[in-house]
Amino acid sequence: MGSYKMCIFFTRKFDFNEAQPPPDVMEAFEKFSEGESHMTAEQLHRFMVEFQGDADTTTNDAKRIIHKVIDKRHAVTKIARHNFKLEDFYYYLFSDNLNPPIHDQVRQNMNFPLSHYFIYTGHNSYLTGNQLSSDCSDVPIIKALKRGVRVIELDIWPNSSKDDVHVLHGRTLTTPVSLIKCFHSIKEHAFSTSPYPVVITLEDHLTPDLQAKVAEMATETFGDMLYFPQAECLLEFPSPEELKYRIILSTKPPKEYLESKTWMNRGNDPQGGKDSDEEPWGKEAVDPTAEFETDDKDDEDADDDDDYNSRQSGAPQYKRLIALHAGKPKGRLKEALTVESGGVTRLSLSEQELVKATVSLGPTLVRFTQKNFLRIYPKGTRFNSSNYNPLIGWMHGAQMVAFNMQGYGKSLWLMHGMFRANGGCGYVKKPDHMMVEECDLKVISPVKKTLKVRVYMGDGWHVDFKKTHFDSYSPPDFYTKVRIAGVEADYAKVKTKVVKDDWVPVWDEEFEFPLTVPEMALLYIEVREHDKHEKDDFGGQTCLPVSELRTGVRTVPLFDREGEKYETVRLLMRFQFV
Repeated sequence: MGSYKMCIFFTRKFDFNEAQPPPDVMEAFEKFSEGESHMTAEQLHRFMVEFQGDADTTTNDAKRIIHKVIDKRHAVTKIARHNFKLEDFYYYLFSDNLNPPIHDQVRQNMNFPLSHYFIYTGHNSYLTGNQLSSDCSDVPIIKALKRGVRVIELDIWPNSSKDDVHVLHGRTLTTPVSLIKCFHSIKEHAFSTSPYPVVITLEDHLTPDLQAKVAEMATETFGDMLYFPQAECLLEFPSPEELKYRIILSTKPPKEYLESKTWMNRGNDPQGGKDSDEEPWGKEAVDPTAEFETDDKDDEDADDDDDYNSRQSGAPQYKRLIALHAGKPKGRLKEALTVESGGVTRLSLSEQELVKATVSLGPTLVRFTQKNFLRIYPKGTRFNSSNYNPLIGWMHGAQMVAFNMQGYGKSLWLMHGMFRANGGCGYVKKPDHMMVEECDLKVISPVKKTLKVRVYMGDGWHVDFKKTHFDSYSPPDFYTKVRIAGVEADYAKVKTKVVKDDWVPVWDEEFEFPLTVPEMALLYIEVREHDKHEKDDFGGQTCLPVSELRTGVRTVPLFDREGEKYETVRLLMRFQFV
């Protein structure tokens, strides 16, 4: 008797039952097929317009969907049919390539100045792993560009013989990669995903002769792709539309090196100082009202005074190629953010400096970013390439919230979610309230709309995971966490019940989220497998921009911890705005 029970116990892990369509789906089929057993293309089109809210679809779109589904589901039997049965209709609704949760086209006006957009931004884009000892390579740069990242950061240093330029994280054990190799990879892959401009922020630790070499490399590699203005400085930056397929260089103009006291007074080891874009390991953030000197680099480079004149020769050409000047303000942060220099500049703050600055300078930060650029970077103690909350930067207008793209975790998932918006082109228009003169961040807006989210069911784990991944002896116990990330007033988190022992869990639960700033809201979804004795197992995640959600019943594909899409794991959900 005991052995019989044990046999049953072990075979439970192989149990798998296909779930039936949710009641909402069956009711919709009944309604729009007008009680018939088949749904025509005209009826499917009416469902798409009236139930799903896809007002811009046509009957031909419905016909194409029917054709794809019939071909896919009945490829072997070669059934020739031009309408849907219920199971075909359900298959269509639960296919992420036919019925995705968000729009996949550029939908925003791309004709505003570049400063009006949040930009998908990488930090130390050449690192393959941690900040201290990982390899430097063009591979993570290529991967980032293919994902849609539009700002690539390169730390450039002299090589050991000081006759060429390497990319590496200075004063660490990271192994270098040549700058020219990075440039070639950027040229090849810059526009493989998005046509909009790529900004290369240079963390420059070079002597003027090597700066001249960088200018030569950039000119020869990028040619006409390289954008640089004819004027000394821009009063307003061109739009993403005007800058399609262009490469933009951003760093401090060399004049600032040549005129600075630190240039003249330091020793001749160009790697001897610290990056001002990188805090010393363990240093606390400075007070935003204290004396302030920031942006991407201290004046690392130095030779003896006798070499000063001979080393200027490369500066003019190099300076001419810098389209977005990274300023080097002196004094207090408030003055740095309010003094009008006449031209567009870029400033950088660490995540800690930003948090402190938001306490008293929040509106000032927003006003600064209406014309100029603000870049936020991870604090120096993030040795493991972890990240921080990107929403703080975005809510204060920072266009370039720089992330370690290899630093997997919830913060990076939020970053992925934000830039799934606008067709994944790497540019997302700021909300209108950030572009008005008197932007008061402390005023809580009234609720603009309420998002209703219904979590019907999930499927695909039995394909993408081993049968024993979640539990050695029984099917998994799944539940779904649903959160809103955005302004403080909109933050919310809920979760479904746990469905025990089922590879295809059916929850059929609905939640409501009142939203005061829906333009900034991100819908974060994560599936977990409940475990009584250990930490709940990860079962997939995604993050979606609320502004891009397609209403109606939609398939939501899930991604692994590194942000790679699972082959089959997905949820069936419904989104409504009321």
